This record gives sequence, structure tokens and C-alpha cells, in this order.
Amino acid sequence: MTDSATRFAPIRSLAEGLLLESGVASMALAVAQGGEIVWEDAVGWADRERRIPATPHTMYSLASISKPITATALMTLAEQGKVDLDAPIDDYLGDARVTAHVGEARDATLRRVASHSAGLPTHCQFFYADEPRQRPPMGETILRYAHLVYPPGDEYVYSNLGYGLLEHVIERVSGLDLADYLRREVFLPLGMLRASLDVGPGLEAYAARRYTASGLPLPAYTFDHPGASAVYCSAHDLLRFGLFHLKACLPDQRAILSDASIDAMQQPVIATGEHSGYGLGWGIHTDDRGFCAVSHGGGMGGVRTHLRLLPAEGIAVVALTNGEASIHERVVAEILGLLLPEYARRHAEREAQPKETPGDSSAFDPPEELVGQWEGYVHTYAGDLPLALDVRRDGNIHVRLGDDLETLLNEPDYEEGVLHGRMMGDLGTEDARGLGHLSFHLRMRAGRLEGSVTASRPPGPDQRARNALSHWVRLERA
Repeated sequence: MTDSATRFAPIRSLAEGLLLESGVASMALAVAQGGEIVWEDAVGWADRERRIPATPHTMYSLASISKPITATALMTLAEQGKVDLDAPIDDYLGDARVTAHVGEARDATLRRVASHSAGLPTHCQFFYADEPRQRPPMGETILRYAHLVYPPGDEYVYSNLGYGLLEHVIERVSGLDLADYLRREVFLPLGMLRASLDVGPGLEAYAARRYTASGLPLPAYTFDHPGASAVYCSAHDLLRFGLFHLKACLPDQRAILSDASIDAMQQPVIATGEHSGYGLGWGIHTDDRGFCAVSHGGGMGGVRTHLRLLPAEGIAVVALTNGEASIHERVVAEILGLLLPEYARRHAEREAQPKETPGDSSAFDPPEELVGQWEGYVHTYAGDLPLALDVRRDGNIHVRLGDDLETLLNEPDYEEGVLHGRMMGDLGTEDARGLGHLSFHLRMRAGRLEGSVTASRPPGPDQRARNALSHWVRLERA
């Protein structure tokens, strides 16, 4: 056993135990420190049915770790002077344009789109290989869903669609498909030979199969936002990507961005919490057990992944799985604790603290500014749908959507001027068919309630992740 294998043996044992407990098929791990790869390993099966073991070179679906990769590609164009990060994204979209229901479309800049602060809402749309629905042209997705429902720059709202738009920008400006641009301008210069958008030609034998929470294999699927979610990569190659962003290129890597551009990506554009923000493709946490971390995770059907960088300490950690339990988070924390005793001490202190209990479930007590009748509409690509709310002093909120029967808004909540709630309903579009779970996010602004309603549904018996499609809502006092 090598020195590194001995040093990280407790981590391997932990990963093996967590696989047994959770039923997750496999986990691949990779660690760098001081500009060197210090450990790589994998446990479990990349493909259970074909009995293919996982290795550090197995290609895993990354889910949202695709975002810092797409953002890196965008930055290469910015360095070449081909895009201006502070220009409206509409300048690069061609005939398909962003629709602004609030604020101004010109304020939805590339920088804001890349930092989830442009005003775009929640969005995901899956297309499974064994189902008839096909991914639409990007122009159609933009027309239907690239709608600003919050003023650009006002708030952080995580939106996969934004990275679908950035993919479209990269393709239009470069003249290449995103897959080809990533391969030529990102993967090959960084020596990432087992990385591709989706599973690239000739790489099929190296890809891990995705599994549901109960261990069912999932069919291949894609999205209308590949730039947000569709990259496959090995733990080894993702660590190489991390080393580049630590400004610690390996001898066979060519730097594709200046240090100044790397720094710009790791600067928060918008706050996401007291000690956190989002930059260009990266989440930034200024108090990760007392350390500053730059990171991104990923989670969707058959995928849980994480890449964490501690720039000041020169550390990068990768954990990739092909299942749906978040066991990788514990492993990442244990690796950092092994490398940094102070991290371990603070992590133990935090874990020992009493866990937060669920919030007060007392009846909803609406403020006076909310009480009363509200009328307006939900905007869909098929037309506007009438919507009426009756907010009563007893805390009940009665809702009528279109021609549906009146119903109650479940779990209403009103904090910092934002009304949240859930109900069952039908938005009446082909895309939203079967997405009967409606979630409202409405902000009080100038005497109106404005924001979004997101149509979704939980996984069914097939355990497949389903869509979340958001639509503009405006209500005024009746």
C-alpha cells in the first residue's frame, strides 16, 4: 500500500460503508494539495448490470458542476474580446430575445445571467431517450421561458435556463456547438481527456450509469439547458479542472485564462447568504469551517456530485456518485478534516451543535397589506390564465385559477414582502401537462403581487426527475 493509500484508507472505508448504507452504486474521489494530485480512488460499480467497477477515470454525469465549466468557456470568449460580460445577453441571442415583465431586458447582462441574478426564474426540463418528447430548438425555449420575473440585479434565483442561454451565446459567438467548443478550448488544453458534453463519441465505455434512489437504472436523458447540466467527466479530470482554477496547472496543462479572469470568476456578484455569494459559475463561501471555499455541487436523477476548492490552502476535492443519496458531502468534509486539523475541529464542533427544529407551524397570520382580494393572471406561451386570490384574516387564502374550482393555497408564508404557497392546478399548456404541483413566489411591489408560479411534479413510480417550468404572475387589488 502506498503512503497516500495508507493516509486516505479511513476515507475509503467511510465511502465503502456509506455505499452499503445508502444503496448508491459507486463513488469516485480525487484530492489535490500543493499543486499535486495526492490521492485518487473509487469504490462500487460504474455499471451494476455489466459489473463494471468504478475508477477515478470513470466518467460521471456532473449535473450542475457543468456551470463553472460553461462559465469558464464564456470567460475565454470574454478574454478574446468577443463578448462583454456587462453587455445585455440579448446582444448575443439573435432573433430570440429575453422578455422583461419587470425591470429592463438590457439589464440582464451576461455577468448577471452567469451569477443567477438576472431575474430569470427556476427552470428545468428533462427529455428521456425512451419517451416521445424531444428537446425543442433553443429559440422556442427562449420564447416560452426566458422571461424576467424579478428585476435584474435584485435577488439571487438559481436558474438552469440562464446557463442554457449562455450555451446559446457561446455557440452563436464561436460558431461551434458547445460540445466542440468545450473540447477544443477547455478540455484538451487542460488535459481532460475523459470529459465531454453528454457522453462524447468513443467515450461510451467509460461512462457511469445513473441510478434512482432505489437502484433502478435510468435511461439517458437530456435537457433544454445542457450548458447548465450536461457535462460528463471523470474525477481525475475534474480535479485537473480544479487545479487550473487554483492557478496550479500541472506540467501538461495550458492555462486558458489569465489569473485576473480566474479571480473575477471567484468574486461574488450577488449575495446568497450571510457568508456566501455566487460569482461566475462558482459558489463562494467565506466561512466554510473558518476557511474560504469556492465550490459547486450537482444533483439530479441518478447524480450527486461536488467540487470544492480552498484557494488559500491550495486544496481541491472531488466526489462523484451515480446515485441519489447525498453521502458525498460527508466524505468531502472528512477529506478536508484529514488535510486540515483546524477544519476537522470546527466541523466536529458544528456537528455537535443541536440540530435546528422545524419552524413554528401555527396558523398563517397575514399582514394587513396582504389581506383582501387580488386579481390578475398567469402568463403562459399559450396565453394568459386568469388568477384570483382571496386572502382572509383567518389565514386562509382561496385561489381560483382559470376555470378550475376554487381551492386553498397550502403552506402560505409571507416573509420580507414575499408570499409563498402551494396548490394543485393546471396551467393548460402542453409543456406543463401533468405538472400539477404549483408553487408561488410573489413579491409585494408598488401595491402589486408579482413574481412566478412554477409547475412541477414529484417523481412517480418510475422515479424519474420531472420538469419545473416557471411562469410570470401579476396580481392587483380587486
